[in-house]
Amino acid sequence: MTIWKREFKNCKLCEWKCGVNRLEGEPGVCGVGMPDIAYCNLAQVLRSYSVTMLGCDFKCIYCNAYRLSQYPGSGWFYRGYIDPKELATEAVSRINSPEGRAMHVDKISFTGGEPTIHFPYIAKVVEEVRKKIPELGVGFATNGFASQHTLQQIIDLCSYVTFEIKAFNDDTHRAITGAPVEPVLRNAEYLIRKGRDKIRAFRTIVIPGINDTEIEEIAEFLVSIDPSVPLRIIPFRPNYILYYHPGPTKKRMDEIGQAVLKTGLENVWWRGYYPMEVSKQAVEMAAREFKGVKQEGARLAFAYSKLAGCVKADRNCGECPVKLNCPAGLKEPWLLDV
Repeated sequence: MTIWKREFKNCKLCEWKCGVNRLEGEPGVCGVGMPDIAYCNLAQVLRSYSVTMLGCDFKCIYCNAYRLSQYPGSGWFYRGYIDPKELATEAVSRINSPEGRAMHVDKISFTGGEPTIHFPYIAKVVEEVRKKIPELGVGFATNGFASQHTLQQIIDLCSYVTFEIKAFNDDTHRAITGAPVEPVLRNAEYLIRKGRDKIRAFRTIVIPGINDTEIEEIAEFLVSIDPSVPLRIIPFRPNYILYYHPGPTKKRMDEIGQAVLKTGLENVWWRGYYPMEVSKQAVEMAAREFKGVKQEGARLAFAYSKLAGCVKADRNCGECPVKLNCPAGLKEPWLLDV
């Protein structure tokens, strides 16, 4: 048996510590066996070759990637298992490709799902990639539910970690994720004290009426350890089990952001909200720049496209000079105030 597979034989990578033999297909809470890949891509925003893993040790009711996180129970099909050396070869090729060089890709990052449950595999992939690109950075996005042993390995391996705290109180955290909050808060403190230089950001998703009164408590918790750690406050958008639950208004996001600042946390960022009404900016642009269009709905749609970066006023993609590298998109919707 290859060394990196050994921890899957008695899996205790996350705080559930199921002890199942994933090599033999025994399912733990996450439900997965050998590490499976959903897809890989060059991520321009992070300047990274991003590897999206399947499966998760949480069952979040608002998950926007539930087809990935609840795999294989979701019934969707993806790339599946890829030998670490094969994936490493693919990553090096894409990083060194003209597209990768143009994006200045300087790292490989792992997300999901939850990459913690596949950590030995990830470490092997990184080992193989660094044989060709020794200085390559490593990014890791996590829900914070790793065992302490795994968390230390994550700190040792990675260049940066994005860590999500979904709630502060245990009842709320269990209601949202199906898991207790104590290991997450324990790991957040450990990461700050033992791997402060590895923290890209802590993240919290604001869900109105569910966890929005706890964001300030999360901030106070972080301040008590290190007031300089970055917190990113992101608005919930209806999805999965909470498909019919509304997201936060701009007013509510601003209220929360200002309250968090008052806790003494020094590095706080929030932006975006759930639009309860049609964008005023889009309406004004539609009236101003697309008044020659007969249909009111078409004017509004043209305006949204232009706000997102479309350079072709008539939206004739077939004749667009940049159709093969379209600048219009909302890869990070919260960065566009409309």
